[in-house]
Amino acid sequence: MNIKGSLFIVLVLIIQSIAGCTGAVLDTTVEPRAGLSAFPTEIQEGEMVTFDARTSDAIEGIIKEYTWDFGTGDESTTIAGFTSYQFIEPGAFTVRLTVTNDQGGEDSTTVTIRVNGAPRINLTIPSDVRAGDIVLLDASGTTDPENGALSFAWDLNHLEDSDGDGDYRNDLDSSEQMVYIPTTSSGFIMGSLMVDDGVGGTAFEQFEFNVQSRMFKVVWIENTLEWDFNDYLNQSESWSVNLTPGEAARVISYQALLELDQELFLPPDNFTLSINVVDDGHQRSSQTTPGNITRNETTSAELNDTDLNPTGTNDVFEADSAAELLESLLNTPGARFGQGDWIWTIIATDADPDSFIDGVPDPDAGNDWTLTITITVQVPVLTEIAYE
Repeated sequence: MNIKGSLFIVLVLIIQSIAGCTGAVLDTTVEPRAGLSAFPTEIQEGEMVTFDARTSDAIEGIIKEYTWDFGTGDESTTIAGFTSYQFIEPGAFTVRLTVTNDQGGEDSTTVTIRVNGAPRINLTIPSDVRAGDIVLLDASGTTDPENGALSFAWDLNHLEDSDGDGDYRNDLDSSEQMVYIPTTSSGFIMGSLMVDDGVGGTAFEQFEFNVQSRMFKVVWIENTLEWDFNDYLNQSESWSVNLTPGEAARVISYQALLELDQELFLPPDNFTLSINVVDDGHQRSSQTTPGNITRNETTSAELNDTDLNPTGTNDVFEADSAAELLESLLNTPGARFGQGDWIWTIIATDADPDSFIDGVPDPDAGNDWTLTITITVQVPVLTEIAYE
């Protein structure tokens, strides 16, 4: 081989050597080292977690970007190694950080975030509540995402401070899953339920329902009350009886007839019949008058009065209860006459004839009598009807 050929071979070998060295430099990339910390790593749903990657090392050059994969489907890229993220849903999430340096090198690391789910309250309340109903509030369908044991705390009335601490909204009225609330009157009832899973997860729900009044059809029925009394009274004696015809009724009229036994000798006996309706100051009296003997009419006294109260009107009314409506109807202003005691009295004022001879027994010391009392009343009959 001549000198020129030898030089060519050497030159080729040198070029190949240089090319090999250049290729090795171009293919060599220095990888960064990712560092990641998170606080806190155990949270409740809806809370924020802070992620700090500032301990990451570029090794050579600088870290030009931080790529975050939060394990929820959300990703982000930052140029600073610090970020935060709100976890909305419960579960365990693997958060991956990837750091890239300016040479194109990458490194990744992960951290696990555990998100506790709050209880899911499932509260059912009847939609149609009437005064007097017992309302069932049912939270037995409440669940926990982690299937943990749940505790229940009910404040059943935000208008009542049952524990006396001055706060109307923190009473512990029940700790059951289902509670019963008796109602006595119409109006709104407001309260709340707190459910706790024992590991920091809580759920709170306020409730409200409207207790509506009931509806009644009222029909006034006319009744006739009758009493019959008979006895014997000596002269100057008296007899009385106490009646209460206005109980659960509206008094319309009355009539009373006192009759004495017919005697053989005239003049007839003189008795007095009287009525005293105490609470209303109604007092009336009547003395007996002789009847027509030829017509076989007895000696009698009569008392009567009409239109003592207005007659009731048939209608439809709303009320919290039948008892409440009945009381209202019977105590309507201007229609309350006769609610209290009626005192009927008979006095044997005089019995004739008297004896004409001193010391001889009185031939007519008294008389038998019969009293018939008739009182007309109206009674309200209540029938509950449904709302349309």
